[in-house]
Amino acid sequence: MNAVPSVTIAAKVVGQKKPVFTDWRIPLPPDYDGSRPLTLRDLLTLIVAKEVDAFKERQEQRKLAQIFTKEQIEQGAERGKIDMGERDLQQNVEVDAAVATALQAFEDGLYFVFIDDVQQETLEQTVFVHEHSNILFVRLIALAGG
Repeated sequence: MNAVPSVTIAAKVVGQKKPVFTDWRIPLPPDYDGSRPLTLRDLLTLIVAKEVDAFKERQEQRKLAQIFTKEQIEQGAERGKIDMGERDLQQNVEVDAAVATALQAFEDGLYFVFIDDVQQETLEQTVFVHEHSNILFVRLIALAGG
């Protein structure tokens, strides 16, 4: 059985050395073979929808009490947080609203998108991604008083 092709997602904040999150991968649509173009809008919609699904899954996992090994407790203590779960934060995220916010933020210039080291300029721009593509989000920081 073939593995589902996926792309790597990374994020940085201008002026910070530490990445926003650990790089992660999202699967490409099953009918996407890399030969047909997507728009940046399509790609961002896919990424946001996948992240909303992952967020909802994490929320469900937090409802369950977890039992940790000694090593997991030590690792959590090193990070400064040991989260046993067993709570419902009741946070509701709607995919359409999250997508609209992400697209508006791009249009407002709050972040840049690079696909395989090439900056993407507009939402209607055609993009090609493949199994080894890297997508980088660079979040900008507003200057004080600016």
